[in-house]
Amino acid sequence: MNLIPESNEQSAWVERSLRSVWHPCTQMQHHENTPLIPVSHGRGAWLYDHEGRRYLDAISSWWVNLFGHANARINAALKDQLDRLEHAMLAGFTHEPVICLSEQLSQLTGHALGHCFYASDGASAVEIALKMSFHAWRNGGQSAKQEFVCLKGSYHGETIGALAVTDVALFKDAYGPLLRAAHVVATPDARTALEGETAQDVARRAAADVARLFGERAQHIAAIIIEPLVQCAGGMAMHDPLYLTLVRELCDRHQVHMILDEIAVGCGRTGTFFACEQAGIWPDFLCLSKGISGGYLPLSLVMTREQVYQAFYSPDVTRAFLHSHSYTGNPLACRAALATLAIFAEDDVLRTNLVRAQRLTAALAPLANHERVRHFRQRGMIWAFDTVLPDPAAGADFSRRFFARALDHELLMRPIGGTVYMMPPYILSDEESDGLAARTLDVFEQVLGT
Repeated sequence: MNLIPESNEQSAWVERSLRSVWHPCTQMQHHENTPLIPVSHGRGAWLYDHEGRRYLDAISSWWVNLFGHANARINAALKDQLDRLEHAMLAGFTHEPVICLSEQLSQLTGHALGHCFYASDGASAVEIALKMSFHAWRNGGQSAKQEFVCLKGSYHGETIGALAVTDVALFKDAYGPLLRAAHVVATPDARTALEGETAQDVARRAAADVARLFGERAQHIAAIIIEPLVQCAGGMAMHDPLYLTLVRELCDRHQVHMILDEIAVGCGRTGTFFACEQAGIWPDFLCLSKGISGGYLPLSLVMTREQVYQAFYSPDVTRAFLHSHSYTGNPLACRAALATLAIFAEDDVLRTNLVRAQRLTAALAPLANHERVRHFRQRGMIWAFDTVLPDPAAGADFSRRFFARALDHELLMRPIGGTVYMMPPYILSDEESDGLAARTLDVFEQVLGT
């Protein structure tokens, strides 16, 4: 396996990057032995390096690129917007793209969530939802409601507030002294089913843990935050929609806000545009980012209810939600999002994704039945399985070796420890789906054999 690019141009880009760029979620020393790929351009589901080698982007470049790289329709919208307005502050000003995007998103919720507050990234959206929940309760005279609840194994971002409601030790432990403690309740992860239990049984058991906590602390709890249907960075843990239905009922009964983090699972990723639609409920706050701009520009937002909005509506500036980002509601990002929503409508994406998902699931059958695979699972356009390893601590090494070997097979894949997953863009051809499945099997068996 050749880890060092051969051409002078390719080597030069790698060396310059390693000298000057501090890469995210990376132990930089590992790049002494694992590849760093300088991307030249993208087209469709593929990324290309400076030597012309290509890589199928099977994880949508960290789950953001929904309709392929260099998408002609999103490109055209951005080129048009560049000649109109690149940016304007959203305090005291407004513009057509942010208005139209807010209206269209509200319509997708049946206007249950009628107000959008904008930021630039997912963690910022989570911070906004947490602050907004606390502040809404305070404005309503319930200032004791200052505590938050998250699920075991949950991930909501890496800023201080978002980390406080994250339960992944790798990201959280180093910053523990900086964080305000949150309540951690049982995960509804279907893999935790006891003998004879169904996924719905697990959902009921996990919801009972929420009921216990709310019964004890509801007067102090502002909100519970949940990744609906799939806890992604925590290992693609999937749960039954019944859990969301039960927790929504508990939130209503105990006056606790429900925050749904749909940053990774929204925008059609789980099979419906919003994951929570599968439970027939709407939260008090819904966070979106990643795919909302089609993978083009940083954009995040929080959608909320009229009741929350009214809690801040006052002549008193101290009751206002005083939170801002310099690029809040950026016109270019909003225009990319509008183009993304247009593709959903024009191409009937949710329906056609059902066909794509059936094709890839069938092609993955040899992996699903592999003797070293456990808990093969699929929800919408997400696939995952757990690797049987001799030592659970070997997950990190397995992940690095799988990533490197996958590149040799023209695949961009990045396992989470021993969990291999796929979240491809919504444009794969039958040939690309079959090739992704076959190559993943080859990589898996080669890594296990080394």
